[in-house]
Amino acid sequence: MPVYTWVGKDRGNHAQKGELDAPNEDSVRAHLNRLRIIPSKIKKKPKDLFQNVAFLQPRIKEKDVIIFARQFSTMIDAGLPIIQCLDILQSQQENATFKKMLKGIKDMVEGGATLADALKKHPKQFDNLFVNMVAAGEAGGILDVILKRLSGYMEKAAKLKRKVKGAMVYPAITITVAVVVVVIIMVFVIPVFSKMFEEFGSKLPTPTLIVIAISDFIQDKIIWIIIGAIIFFIAFRQYYKTEKGRLVIDSIMLKLPVFGMLIRKVAVAKFTRTMGTMLSSGVAILEALDIVAKTSDNKIVENAIYNVRTGIAEGRTMADPLAASGVFPAMVCQMIAVGESTGALDAMLEKIADFYDEEVDQAVENLTSMIEPMMIIFLGVVIGGLVVAMYLPVFQMASVV
Repeated sequence: MPVYTWVGKDRGNHAQKGELDAPNEDSVRAHLNRLRIIPSKIKKKPKDLFQNVAFLQPRIKEKDVIIFARQFSTMIDAGLPIIQCLDILQSQQENATFKKMLKGIKDMVEGGATLADALKKHPKQFDNLFVNMVAAGEAGGILDVILKRLSGYMEKAAKLKRKVKGAMVYPAITITVAVVVVVIIMVFVIPVFSKMFEEFGSKLPTPTLIVIAISDFIQDKIIWIIIGAIIFFIAFRQYYKTEKGRLVIDSIMLKLPVFGMLIRKVAVAKFTRTMGTMLSSGVAILEALDIVAKTSDNKIVENAIYNVRTGIAEGRTMADPLAASGVFPAMVCQMIAVGESTGALDAMLEKIADFYDEEVDQAVENLTSMIEPMMIIFLGVVIGGLVVAMYLPVFQMASVV
């Protein structure tokens, strides 16, 4: 079926544009008429030669899903039927991949499937959390409220992720640049000095001899060093995919001097935010814990949450297994215990999440302020040490002269 692009104005005289799959131009006009949009231009879209090549198609970003949930919520709140909402969202979607996905979802809903079942077919874009909350919203007749909560949750989760990534970018770039500079010095600069010192024939200082020996080793074994690094990287990834590997590495990550505390705070913020959002949306607590555990991104935290789930299934409270895990701070466990005793666990979890969002902000600032001098010292010691080692013979010769 051909695709038509259109431009027009709605009842409020606001400019609108979009795309629509339709057999002909008259069908497009009829569709826009039903939406009360007056078209000013309708044009058949030329076919994309690469539309069936998956890796050449635009990716669906997290931002696209957030906007979709927020717009969907607004339309449902305005009283529009689900199929009409999907139709409008599809026609206005500029991302070709997402547009195609929304058409498939709309077709499934038109065929009698629930919205949650249709979304479940696309787990990369709509995870278990999204699908289960939509299912709860459909069952309770509060789909607009659920979608609004989902968009708010996803925005906060994306913001948290950006903060953590931002904190890691600076040291990663600095270390990469330092390694590249050191390799260039060792491979290209040191050999020039080494030949010059050989011509002088004088005895070299120990630091200079050590640097020249390291340079010679790197030049002789550079291919093997690269191959070894690649093998180590692949082996590390394969080990991390195993159950034991994840336990060992994730445990080490939580115990790191500076980064460990940040990882722990992020885990607490994510757990409380996700759990609070799901409970307030009507998802059963055992099902919510199962979903939260799978999205924890840390095996130690995941096991702790599964222990909580087992404890609740046995009739215990949530706070006791959390405290026993040693992963969650005592203050968090006490606040959760208060939330359970007062019957306001979802609200308490949201408050903890807000508090730990601020804690993560502070931890990122502290981390950045600590890393800067550490990186400067590291670069000064490594690169400065190489320069001094190379110039020591020059200083000796100058003193002799």
